[in-house]
Amino acid sequence: MTTVPVLLAQSVPIPADFPVEQFLAHWWVFPASILFSLVALSAGVSGALFFSPFFMLVVGLSPSQAIGAGLLTEVFGMGNGLLNYVRQRTVDYATAKWLLLGAIPAVVVGALVAHSVPTALLTIAFGVGLLILGVFLVYYDPPEKCVPGEGEGAFLKRKNTARGETVIETTDGETFRYDTCWRPPGLGLATVGGLITGLISAGLPEITTTQLIMRCRLPPRVAIATSVFVLALAAIAGAAVHALAATPVWYVVAWSILGVLIGGTVGTRVGKYVPSEIMEPALGVVFAIVGVIVLGSELLA
Repeated sequence: MTTVPVLLAQSVPIPADFPVEQFLAHWWVFPASILFSLVALSAGVSGALFFSPFFMLVVGLSPSQAIGAGLLTEVFGMGNGLLNYVRQRTVDYATAKWLLLGAIPAVVVGALVAHSVPTALLTIAFGVGLLILGVFLVYYDPPEKCVPGEGEGAFLKRKNTARGETVIETTDGETFRYDTCWRPPGLGLATVGGLITGLISAGLPEITTTQLIMRCRLPPRVAIATSVFVLALAAIAGAAVHALAATPVWYVVAWSILGVLIGGTVGTRVGKYVPSEIMEPALGVVFAIVGVIVLGSELLA
């Protein structure tokens, strides 16, 4: 079972100071990463929701190492999806620019905090974050099932009215026309999501996508593409901070990156066959349970 990944690793040029023995000993991260990436893309959730707990609880990395490794893995794992959305021209770049104003500074601050707070405190924050995100996935409908504007309320309805029209014309001939959103709520949500992502390597797309649809009237297809675009740039910033603050655990990350490149290719093809209205709540329960386990491992130790 270990033959294929080991032969693959041995065929690639390796720097002289690379921990080859540790790298080969962690070959099992490779098939696990394929599985995580496939499930994440099929269900439409952030892959880091899988990787960071896995790196911490199974691989044995410290919380800051696990979070940094999760972000680095996610940067490579979202490549296929991001390129597809850009090629399809489904990204609302005007909205994305506002979201990035909040997301990038917040993810940088979160990443810096993750390397400066005590390990026990970061572990607790990680567990609480997973628990909250798990509840979020259970409580809210999948983005594809949300109705644009259904949760905006009277105040946001007034603010979202008469601000012009946004038109998105995709390469496959579909045209989306919707009222241009009042930007501050999205900016605030992206700031919160970016901070959480910097701290626990996940949260930005889960928080922003549904809210862009329900409170900002974006069509689901546009909201998902826009959130992925924002996450890609924010994740790069967060991963860079984690990499500068501490040496990345390359003997693990090398396997996970290779795994998500393969799993991502397969996941984009099988995702349309997976019922998201079943998968997302089920994963939410799993993440909530993992959050409880992380909290228990720290508070009861």
